[in-house]
Amino acid sequence: MDFLKNNYKGLLLCLGIAIPSWIIGKMIPIIGGAVIAILLGMIVTLFIKDKTAFASGIKFTSKKILQWAVILLGFGMNLSVVASTGLQSLPIIVCTIATSLIIAFALHKMLHIPGKISTLIGVGSSICGGSAIAATAPVIDADDEEVAQSISVIFFFNVLAALIFPYFGQLIGFDTLSGESFGVFAGTAVNDTSSVTAAASTWDAMWNLGSETLDKAVTVKLTRTLAIIPITLALAFYRTKKEGSEGNKVSMKSVFPFFILYFVGASIITTVLMAFGVPSSIFAPIKELSKFFIVMAMSAIGLNTNIVSLIKNGGKPIIMGACCWIGITGVSLLMQHVMGLW
Repeated sequence: MDFLKNNYKGLLLCLGIAIPSWIIGKMIPIIGGAVIAILLGMIVTLFIKDKTAFASGIKFTSKKILQWAVILLGFGMNLSVVASTGLQSLPIIVCTIATSLIIAFALHKMLHIPGKISTLIGVGSSICGGSAIAATAPVIDADDEEVAQSISVIFFFNVLAALIFPYFGQLIGFDTLSGESFGVFAGTAVNDTSSVTAAASTWDAMWNLGSETLDKAVTVKLTRTLAIIPITLALAFYRTKKEGSEGNKVSMKSVFPFFILYFVGASIITTVLMAFGVPSSIFAPIKELSKFFIVMAMSAIGLNTNIVSLIKNGGKPIIMGACCWIGITGVSLLMQHVMGLW
């Protein structure tokens, strides 16, 4: 009862923003509900003079519900299928992830961009956009403005990729009789799943390929998503070591991302059940709930974000996002050429 008493106002406010954001996001998938929720949250918070009554529920939504969303993402991910069909793209995935993280680290040092924003943009660019940021933020203890800043940067380049890449692929000469090469490209060079599917679907429509490109791109993207696990664990170890060396009392237990272990557990459950013949469609409602929880969490993050500060400090993170995006695109094309896929 105390939980509801302390949190219900904030939870209801986040839910009230999340529902229309979810609906609009379905209507405009190239933008997505998560970005709309952040924007609406930032607008709504301008009209709330005193957020004291909402603060606890907003904090719970931005932290705990975000972690639940990541856990639920694990359902529907068949590790064996992803591993077998994604093996071809694994060298490209490893190289693009490494490229993005190296660029983010270099620009963090050169441009003096805050470390947590640099980490979130690097991880979001290299792995899976908003989902990777959602998984990483609690591990490095990023605040809501840092998450909103990073999500905004990733969103901007997601939209550019979804709009430009199909025509860019035609320009540089991807095979138009098969969706394989563009599917691998979209799966490795586009950040967020929504934009991956948008770009791949456009390519299928342009060349009457059914869902060939989309199937390939989504499989590659799922393989890439698995990189969330080792990277968040590495960040947890790094944070423990760093804070310990600075004289702060910190235990691995306090920063270890246990929700990532639950994410892995959910994936294992899915893999075992599908091995026994359970159809993948049974997990669809769980995955939809996960996506809605992400939208709800983003509404909370929007409510805690100072839009003036976001605009004022947005220049350098956008430069970082652009460099990561260009680097990943170039390395993906280079690796495909070396491997004979393009």
